[in-house]
Amino acid sequence: MSHVENKTIVITGASRGIGAAAAVHLAELGANVVLAARSEHGVKSLTDEITAKGGKALGFACNVAQYSQVSALIDGTKAVFGGVDVLINNAGLIDPIARIDESDPDAWDEIVDVNFKGVYHGYRAALPVMLAQGSGSILTISSGAAHGAIEGWSHYCATKAAVLSLTRCGHKEYGDKGIRFVGLSPGTVATDMQVQIKASGINPISQLDPSAHIPAEWVAQALAYLCGPGADAYLGDDFSLKNNEGRAAIGLPLIDA
Repeated sequence: MSHVENKTIVITGASRGIGAAAAVHLAELGANVVLAARSEHGVKSLTDEITAKGGKALGFACNVAQYSQVSALIDGTKAVFGGVDVLINNAGLIDPIARIDESDPDAWDEIVDVNFKGVYHGYRAALPVMLAQGSGSILTISSGAAHGAIEGWSHYCATKAAVLSLTRCGHKEYGDKGIRFVGLSPGTVATDMQVQIKASGINPISQLDPSAHIPAEWVAQALAYLCGPGADAYLGDDFSLKNNEGRAAIGLPLIDA
């Protein structure tokens, strides 16, 4: 993965789950990793862990729902590392899970602010830097929920569909300017989000056995792959780990027929 060595990679939602796994993996591959999350303690703890092992890491407390904080994250990254090569929009929420008539409007709004507007904020803050460089990649965690309705997940499905649309719009507007936009649809991943889904008891996904979920480290490997030329066939669309084509490209175990 020499294509990430010495590259500066910003990761939102980096204090746990997919974001934390990506930060550790990319740092091991030689990238400058910039961790952002609402939990200042979580970011500092992981940043210290990475640097103690010889990695290059920087941490920021950042709520992606607030544009000013995302802008400060990108400005701070540029001040230390000189630019931004990759932005990984990973921050996302799904709880509380509820059918529409039982949903909490304030909680529904928060999901929109983080899952959808947070991605837009990342685009808006990072694009001027990447355009000035003449290159950059924006990777966004997508979902099968972007393509269909799932009971109890109106907030999640709607925001993931909106994020996929942003990926397509970004590619249309900036694909010819050296900026690459790709979504990553990982399937179900063994993170705290799956604990929340199981506790809801709503829809078949909540009934899955924990053994059905892939480890966050597999998603981290996929993100590293998409930082390089492997992403070229998926620009403006989603790359999926839910099929053997995607898994084979990265060298992950295949799904039994």
